[in-house]
Amino acid sequence: MVSEKKFPMTVAGKQKLEEELEHLKTVKRKEVVERIKIARSYGDLSENSEYDSAKEDQAFVEGKISSLESMIRNAVIITEDELNTDEVQLGKTVTFKELPNGDEETYTIVGSAEANPIEGLISNDSPIAKGLMGRKTGDKVKIQTPGGEMSVEVLEIK
Repeated sequence: MVSEKKFPMTVAGKQKLEEELEHLKTVKRKEVVERIKIARSYGDLSENSEYDSAKEDQAFVEGKISSLESMIRNAVIITEDELNTDEVQLGKTVTFKELPNGDEETYTIVGSAEANPIEGLISNDSPIAKGLMGRKTGDKVKIQTPGGEMSVEVLEIK
């Protein structure tokens, strides 16, 4: 039997996914069903772009619901007790600067299910997070990214 992928996440991250799932099930699903119903009333479905569009949206919503249910079912919650304070790991916020004279950047390392780089949340599967995992304040590390190699210094871990 193949085991399902585990999704490490914070309590807040799981709650956010649960809220999104609830919205999809109670609001979006009903909206799409209503759009299909209206499109059907236009008659011939073979050349009905509104119907085709609504059916595509329905497939997307159902796929997203299935994906979220799997992530929630296989969530592994990161608790504060598990976090070693002096080492970069899942659930930690790390500040680093690109060497020799780059700007400081701060990210929280989270599971892929709750990653959102715009909000400062990077996936533990990302090249930067992989390169920083296990490092301590003051460590200098070379990280391979799709854009090439970068050298960084870990400034702070919270």
